[in-house]
Amino acid sequence: MENEMTSKYKILNRDVIKYLAMLTMLLNHISTIFMQPGDLLAEIFLDLGYFTAITMCYFLVEGFEYTHSKEKYAMRLFVFALLSQIPYSLAFTQNGILKFENLNMLFTLLVCFGILLVVERVTNKALKIVYVLALVFFSVVCDWAILAPFFTLLFIWSHRAKSREKYAFLFSMLLFGAFNFVGGLGRFPVQTNIIYALGSMAGIALAGIVLMFFYNGKRMERAKIFSKWFFYLFYPVHLLILGLIRV
Repeated sequence: MENEMTSKYKILNRDVIKYLAMLTMLLNHISTIFMQPGDLLAEIFLDLGYFTAITMCYFLVEGFEYTHSKEKYAMRLFVFALLSQIPYSLAFTQNGILKFENLNMLFTLLVCFGILLVVERVTNKALKIVYVLALVFFSVVCDWAILAPFFTLLFIWSHRAKSREKYAFLFSMLLFGAFNFVGGLGRFPVQTNIIYALGSMAGIALAGIVLMFFYNGKRMERAKIFSKWFFYLFYPVHLLILGLIRV
């Protein structure tokens, strides 16, 4: 009975959730680039945008075993990461027209995909740990440094046991809140810092609710090819547009 009641609410497929993730990412980037930090609407847009990164890590882990050619998938990520780097830098340069900030989120997802490959293909436990730690360390030059690889490892841990999924989201949410709290030390009064840290956890909490209770595990029946390339193209294109507007 409980499963029947739960399944009744599983109305969102993977592509719909990814479209939602693109929207929340756009809101986050609009807030970061154009809005005044601390304003209520700016903080709402910013916090909702944290829905995106953990959702992408979740789908990366889920889809890994169904990927026909892992080498082609990695190459596709790498190519679009390269294409996205100038738009990313253009959008997020704070002073001037174009400066290198860090590597964009597609590079981060490529690092996370590398972690999945290591876990799958490296049989020696010591080497596996070394390679994973090396990839996590490399992520420090990427967007969502450390965090996205950690999310990926949690979803690898929970993927074969759905009962662990809520803990994966909970740990991710707490880690992200802690990162934001530590980052705010000395910048904000303690009470304000706590409020900002709690608010930053909202997007990850929303992702957990959507993926655990509303995701039906299916893909969109129509326009599969369109959706596939839209998700790749949206990232560099929207960054280019935002960067040109900023300039």
